[in-house]
Amino acid sequence: MKQENLIKPTHRRGFLGTIAAGAAALGLSALPTAALKAGNISELTTEATDPGSPDEWFNKIKGKHRIVFDATHPAEIFPFAWPRVFLLTNQKTGSSSSDCGVVVVLRHSAIPFAFESKLWEKYKFGEMFKVNDPATKMPSVRNPFWQPAKGAFKVPGFGEISIGINELQNDGVMFCVCDAAMTVFSAGAAEAMKKDPAEVKSEWMASLLPGIQPVPSGVWAVGRAQEHQCSYCFVAG
Repeated sequence: MKQENLIKPTHRRGFLGTIAAGAAALGLSALPTAALKAGNISELTTEATDPGSPDEWFNKIKGKHRIVFDATHPAEIFPFAWPRVFLLTNQKTGSSSSDCGVVVVLRHSAIPFAFESKLWEKYKFGEMFKVNDPATKMPSVRNPFWQPAKGAFKVPGFGEISIGINELQNDGVMFCVCDAAMTVFSAGAAEAMKKDPAEVKSEWMASLLPGIQPVPSGVWAVGRAQEHQCSYCFVAG
C-alpha cells in the first residue's frame, strides 16, 4: 500500500498567522507584535536545548510496531487514552510494550500538558488553553495527567485506565513538546503580565515534566517520527 505524505508545506507567514489566531482564541489576544512577524520570531526564542539532542532522542525509538500521536489541542483525555489503547490492543494480539515504539507530540494548544502543575496555577493554563479539571469540572490549576490518583480516569466497559503521563512513560511512551509553540504562548503570557518574554520562556523550560523532550517544532517532530518508521495518528477528541 502506498504511504501518503501527511506533512504538507505551509507558507511561514500563514503558519504564524494560524498560531496567532489560535492563541487569540485561547485568551492570548495580546500576542507580542514581534511574535507575529515571520522575520522576527526567532528574536523571542531562547536557546532551549542542544540542537543535536532532539535527533538523538528520536534515535531511542524502539520496537517493531511504531506510531506517532499528533496532539494539536487538549482533546479531553485522548492524547493519553489513544497511546494506552495502542499498547493494550497490541498486547491482546501478542505484542508486548517492548515491541511497541510510541511517540506523543504535544504541539500548538496541547503544550500545557508538558508542564508541572505550578505553571498551571501561576499562568492559569486551564483558562488559557480551555482545559477543565476532570474532578472539579472547572478550569484546571494543575496538570491532570501528571501522577494522577488511582482511579482518576475510568472508561465505560474498561473501568480504570492508566493514562497518566508518568504511567505511559513507564511503559515506554515517549513525549515531546513544540518549542515554537512554547515561544509564542510564553511571549503572549509575558506581554499580558508585563513580564520579560525571555524570562517567562526560561521559566517554562525549567518547569517541563521529567522525560519530556523539547523539539524545534511539533511539525518537525511529526516528520522525524515518520522518518523513524512511525505510522501517523492525529489525536481527535
